[in-house]
Amino acid sequence: MIRTRVGYAGGLKDNPDYHHIGDHTETVQVDYDLQRITYDALLDIFWHNHDPTSQSWSRQYKHAVFTHDDRQERLAMASKRALEKKIGRTVKSEVVPVNTFTLAEDYHQKYILKQHDDLNAEMSRIYPIHREFIDSTAAARLNGYAGGHGSKDQLAREIDRLGLTEAGKKSLTHMVSRK
Repeated sequence: MIRTRVGYAGGLKDNPDYHHIGDHTETVQVDYDLQRITYDALLDIFWHNHDPTSQSWSRQYKHAVFTHDDRQERLAMASKRALEKKIGRTVKSEVVPVNTFTLAEDYHQKYILKQHDDLNAEMSRIYPIHREFIDSTAAARLNGYAGGHGSKDQLAREIDRLGLTEAGKKSLTHMVSRK
């Protein structure tokens, strides 16, 4: 994963925001490296990280894969059908072409990371311009670790590439070790 950003997609309303979302759905945009992970692997992560058989309770929080082209749509639909066959139930999560993606407000970006004052301060030092923070691979990785994703072994392999001070590395290592 190169970076993630949260925002709004799937609707027609111009300039949606959290309080005026219109017909959009809150979503996460994932930029990834095809040399490290495939689209099919990302789909597996999506299907396994929510209950795809449950009905979405609102358009704002709809379970959906937003596809960018015909290839992604074909792969997403094939993986949906394969999951239905495997579990013997109807998958209610949708596969939807993305028309536009609008970034969510700054306070939504890297929300979990921002709950950790010491790590957030480290990122603010490295990325004084908030848009650079939003687009940062390191901030996305830290947000994932802060959210309980990633192993101690993964962290050990990449900790020196995250730009943290020794205190920041110690804090992050302690956080990941408690999982």
